[in-house]
Amino acid sequence: MAESSSPTEEIGRLIKRLSGYVAFKMSGLFSTPIRNLDSRSIGAIAGLAIAVIFTWRAIRRQPEIRRPKRRLQSDHETSTAPSPDVSSSPHEDVVDQFFQPGKPTLGQIVRQRLSEGRKVTCRLLGVILEESSPEELQKQATVRSSVVEVLLEITKCCDLYLMERVLDDQSEAKVLQALETAGVFTSGGLVKDKVLFCSTEIGRTSFVRQLEPDWHIDTNPEISTQLARFIKFQLHVSAAKPERTAPNVFTSQSIEEFFGCA
Repeated sequence: MAESSSPTEEIGRLIKRLSGYVAFKMSGLFSTPIRNLDSRSIGAIAGLAIAVIFTWRAIRRQPEIRRPKRRLQSDHETSTAPSPDVSSSPHEDVVDQFFQPGKPTLGQIVRQRLSEGRKVTCRLLGVILEESSPEELQKQATVRSSVVEVLLEITKCCDLYLMERVLDDQSEAKVLQALETAGVFTSGGLVKDKVLFCSTEIGRTSFVRQLEPDWHIDTNPEISTQLARFIKFQLHVSAAKPERTAPNVFTSQSIEEFFGCA
């Protein structure tokens, strides 16, 4: 059984038949004078010419119609082809684990919590020292060991000032000696000239306003309330959270807890 011919082969055979017929007719036309042609001959010639023109256009358009179909099929196959699953690559898992950020250092946490502040003021009693009243400082001054590392990190990125109300010069000497013994002055970021003393709570408030810090750390809620309008941020150190605080006043039981190292 003969195989079915393709459309291209059929068009080729049609052209051959038309060529033979055209050659036969043209030979007859050239042998007959034009004035002797009747209307049938002229109509046949015109019809033949139209058939040849349409056949030629169909041949030229045929590949133009088929090419876009092949391109569309190719595009469809490309879009539906499954993409390789790169997420399951063991090599990328190893790279992700290698470059995974570790636990932030205390220095990074301090800079982040202080919002890149450049100047910090802090009271001593109840924050840096174990004692909580000026009367206790007349007997002794003890630096809380857990706060030293935080203080040293603060001095690395900020200009730190410590301040406190005292009752006499002996109390000042005890505080400075306790700070020096704890190693607070060894880093070079904090010097004795930045430890300020006054005789009243109003004096401490005045210190803070004159220095214009980015952060102030205190235990007195009244001072925190008074300074809220003038200081960008404050940390109120207290075991109990006040009922009302300004939006820029944070509360923590200690500065170690605030910086996440308690």
